[in-house]
Amino acid sequence: MNVTETVFQTLGTAVVASPTILLATLGLAALIDRPFSETSVSRLTQAAVLFSLLPAIGILVLMLAVGTRYVPVEIGDWVAIEDVDLDFHFHLKFVFDRLSIPFLILSCVLCGVVGAFTRRYLHREQGYGRFFLYYAVFYCGMVISSLAGTIETLFVGWEMVGLSSALLVAYFHERENPVRNGQRVWSIYRLSDAAFLIAAITMHHMTGQGDFGGLMSSGVWPEGTAAVSSGQALLVGTLMLIAAAGKSALFPFSGWLPRAMEGPTPSSAIFYGALSVHLGVYLLLRMSPLLEASLTLQLMVITLGAVSAVCGALMSRVQSDIKVSLAYASLTQVGIIVMEIGLGFRYLALIHIIGHASLRTMQLLRAPTLLRDYNELENAIGARITQRQSGWTRMLPPSVHRWAYRFGFDRGFMDIALDKFVVRPFLALFLFFDSLERQVTDWLSKEASRESDDAALHPEESQRVA
Repeated sequence: MNVTETVFQTLGTAVVASPTILLATLGLAALIDRPFSETSVSRLTQAAVLFSLLPAIGILVLMLAVGTRYVPVEIGDWVAIEDVDLDFHFHLKFVFDRLSIPFLILSCVLCGVVGAFTRRYLHREQGYGRFFLYYAVFYCGMVISSLAGTIETLFVGWEMVGLSSALLVAYFHERENPVRNGQRVWSIYRLSDAAFLIAAITMHHMTGQGDFGGLMSSGVWPEGTAAVSSGQALLVGTLMLIAAAGKSALFPFSGWLPRAMEGPTPSSAIFYGALSVHLGVYLLLRMSPLLEASLTLQLMVITLGAVSAVCGALMSRVQSDIKVSLAYASLTQVGIIVMEIGLGFRYLALIHIIGHASLRTMQLLRAPTLLRDYNELENAIGARITQRQSGWTRMLPPSVHRWAYRFGFDRGFMDIALDKFVVRPFLALFLFFDSLERQVTDWLSKEASRESDDAALHPEESQRVA
């Protein structure tokens, strides 16, 4: 290993180690019930962001200086199973390339901005330390997801982002609605995670490894083309598309997006305006060479992006809550980015992600003072601000206006559809299996078994019920 490779390895390890140390420090303090002061928590967070951002910029400068575009940083195998019929390696590998470095720097900058904003926004709040602990989980997950070179490493970061997201939606856990909404978000994430896991298993079956370079003929994005057949690309790509749709709130999983606004404004900004909502899109960018191997998959991606963009535009225009309106506006832009990926404009999609994430972060952080700013603007003008309809809106008949308003106001009926066509059949199926189990246990025991509805409660259970 020459000097340049050693420098790359050292800087790359520092990028990943900094958020990991932050998470371990705050987690240990919470575990032993010795929380840090607000100032200490804020300074630790700022230091962690800084010690990830500076090495990332150093790697970028060094890559430009030496003319390389792909820098792998391999930590080693965490799990290695070698057998006659099974050869599995959980390889911890991080990759610095033209896709991961911009997304990593964006994550560091926006996490630093939101962390500084939260220091004052949640000052003397009871859950101040708890927020920054979840924030550390999210930040560590974003760094791992951005740099993941294998599908297993990406899944680790993917899960950390999802867990912290659900916990921050239920941040105000003393109220019922935030907890229920957090559970709803978590259930949608579980569905997308299941698709992700199936795709990972399929990828191992096809290539024998989880390295993205094994699925593509080259490890450098975007020159790499898929090293699999059209049918295999369609299978893996469809599963990844479902995972991305759940994480980025694309159609038909957009119903959880307004529920996520129950969390504090800083978490809404960093999750559903800036980074988390773009993580599914980042996954599609990382797997984008698969699109070239399957025209059907490419058309699916374009269609999903178009439908999501139209639905987000309709829903954002009729919301009474500014955070929900901005969240659906983010969905519109994410849908357009998905269309760009489907059409093959990968660099345009990456630039669009960076610009949109920065703009939406600013808007969501300013959302609590929007009404005051609006009133000050009207006072300065001396009149009400009139809103004009666009030309194409005036051309539509009133019946279409009413339908579009109802569609947007009811948030596309997506929650109703999922409850009716997914949740209810799922519950009915398992209730049927439960009834069969009760009947079988009653038949085997020749009397009312413990699982039977007719069985008497145990004494301790009777006392608890009483």
